[in-house]
Amino acid sequence: MARTFALAAVAGSLIAWNWFRLEEGSSSGAGSLVVLLAIAPALIQGFYRRIAVAVAAFLLAAGGAFQVGPSLDFPAKLASRFWHGFLEFYDIGLPFDPHLHPWMHGTIVVAVFVFTLVCAIAIAGREPQPAALALLFGAGWPATLLTGNDILRGAFLLAGVLVVLAGTRATTRGLRYAPAAIALVVLSAVAASTSPALAKHGFVDWQNWDFYTRPAKPVSVSYVWNSSYSGFSFPKKQTVVLKIKAPPRPHYWRVVPLDGVFGGRWQVAGTVQLVDGPVGEPGLVPAVANVRQSWVEQKVTVEALRDKFLPAADSPMQFDAGNLGPIQDDPTGIAYLDRGLQRGDTYRVWSFEPQPSPAALARSRPVYPRPISEQREYLEVEKDVWVPPFGTPNRAKAMQRLFASPYPIAAYRPLYETALQVAGGAKSPYAATVALESWLRTGGGFVYNQHPPQPHGVPALVYFVTRGKSGYCQHFAGAMALMLRYLGIPARVAAGFNSGTYDKGSGDWTVTDHNAHEWVDVWFRGWGWVPFDPTPGSGGLSGAYSSSSKAFDAAAAAVVLAGKNGLKQFESRRPELGLPGDPLHPLHLSADAPFRGRPVRKAASHGFGTPGIVELLLLLLAGVVLAIAGAKMAVRRGRYLTRNPRRLAAACHRELRAILLDQGIEVPASATPAELAALVERKLEVGVPALAPHMTAARFAQPPAARQAARELRRSMRAVRRGVRSELTGVERARGLVSLRSLGLA
Repeated sequence: MARTFALAAVAGSLIAWNWFRLEEGSSSGAGSLVVLLAIAPALIQGFYRRIAVAVAAFLLAAGGAFQVGPSLDFPAKLASRFWHGFLEFYDIGLPFDPHLHPWMHGTIVVAVFVFTLVCAIAIAGREPQPAALALLFGAGWPATLLTGNDILRGAFLLAGVLVVLAGTRATTRGLRYAPAAIALVVLSAVAASTSPALAKHGFVDWQNWDFYTRPAKPVSVSYVWNSSYSGFSFPKKQTVVLKIKAPPRPHYWRVVPLDGVFGGRWQVAGTVQLVDGPVGEPGLVPAVANVRQSWVEQKVTVEALRDKFLPAADSPMQFDAGNLGPIQDDPTGIAYLDRGLQRGDTYRVWSFEPQPSPAALARSRPVYPRPISEQREYLEVEKDVWVPPFGTPNRAKAMQRLFASPYPIAAYRPLYETALQVAGGAKSPYAATVALESWLRTGGGFVYNQHPPQPHGVPALVYFVTRGKSGYCQHFAGAMALMLRYLGIPARVAAGFNSGTYDKGSGDWTVTDHNAHEWVDVWFRGWGWVPFDPTPGSGGLSGAYSSSSKAFDAAAAAVVLAGKNGLKQFESRRPELGLPGDPLHPLHLSADAPFRGRPVRKAASHGFGTPGIVELLLLLLAGVVLAIAGAKMAVRRGRYLTRNPRRLAAACHRELRAILLDQGIEVPASATPAELAALVERKLEVGVPALAPHMTAARFAQPPAARQAARELRRSMRAVRRGVRSELTGVERARGLVSLRSLGLA
């Protein structure tokens, strides 16, 4: 057993080392725990017990990694999140941040567990070839996904494979020479790999093998940016649409703002107007945005985007299309190119990206300029229907009158009432905004689904918020923006792309068609348009004010929510917002969209300190107990499925022996009926009158007498069961229920 553990630990450490290096800032604690869980079944003797321990260990590791608590839909959630994490490896650059992509982290945990388990089982069975193959594939696969220290990594992998091959041999003869031989082979391999004849980049490069060499036809991607809520599917093959040279902090690349909402569907409402000088709506551009030193420059290269609008970081202030031809700048930030974008086009754009703190936004008063307060721009909830701005006196009564009017918004009253439940007590627009964003991302029970169920008889966003709770970015952004407008907070939907993947070497962001996204812009006095992202699982905003941001300060946001500019009765409203009562965790960390703040414990980021793990263990324990009890009942009932008196006598004999064995009483398999009856009377203090004679007669008498004895024997057995139940204590009965001795497993 010691040799099995040592060899399996070597293999598991190599596997975990290569897999967890795909994560940024991954600690060794999670990997060590996964490896130990995977090795445990190999140390258990007995086939069935090994299977039981393996299943329990897998559920513990996978359930913790994917943050799935005990529930009836546990398998479905586990499978869905594993598949989502697996697909993300085709969309997300490596190394990735496990806080932003928790399902990728869960997939790595499952991979480490499975490969280590297979390797450990093979080692325990003294099968060197399967063990070496499991190690080679389990550690070699991730080693090829991310380059760096390849020779050293290959040397360790080769040494590990040789150690497993040598140590797993059933005989120990000659093992004293194994260390020297392994060292010689590894050193020779390292020396050969550094030789100029072999140390060539791409000597094998299997990741880039292409068996179909006909050049692919260039493909361009176009979008319909207006909302539809009908579902969609990303193409299996990604297409790079943009390359953008910009600072390394995350950016959202806005193409168009959807500021009009008609029938609950967001769309581009205004007409493009030619503007001279910096872009920006009069009265809505903050003073700081006019300072060029605060702008962020981007150089955009079009790879495969077919559109007339020019993507730019939110909020664009100035475009330079060079020789692409005339462009029109709309005050909302839209840049329109007459001839449309073509492959290879390059242009420059300068944007103002606000980076306020939560406290700064909380201090932003709801004093709105004329375009919002009088012209009601960005407060329209339906065509020609506007709501009063946030903070308007007697606003609740005005909203009641509005819903009672002939305007076609009565169907959206549940959306407004839900917004009130979540953020109606907000004392500042920011408190309402971050409450809604956090609720949609983490606290409201929403899930990301590219093919959500379609509503019948109610508007799509009302169904999404109140019943379906399943959708994609159009649903989340559309619902949050409309709920904010019903609360009187100017908001709109922004359509474009999330950050994509950043290359530190070139300084470029690579944006693919899979990065297409929608989020929410909210207007704040002194800051202008500020982006928020309510979609679970997404997250790339750089500002610490948004719960979608990696830099989100949960403690600071909680102080804001509890302060004078936050939410009324914040502590009592925690359950409504999906926020736990623990003051060390002021904002909820959900499985669907985690965000990182200073109070978060590191263990939780790897899934092994998540709430629900105790419940999961209790559920596993209950499942094991039920499985044992069900198996024993099935075996006992199966024995009595006969009318043959000889077999009935044998069934009673086995049942009596099983009862005694499960109570820890040693019974030889050759015990006679009289000996069994004597043990039951002496050890369990249960009377068994005539049991032995009936059993003997059923086995050996002539058929008519045997059948009569079998009937009497069954009545006697029922009396024995009643007597045993009455004599045994609750603890003794529980011990007998879970004992494996009668099943021959102990």
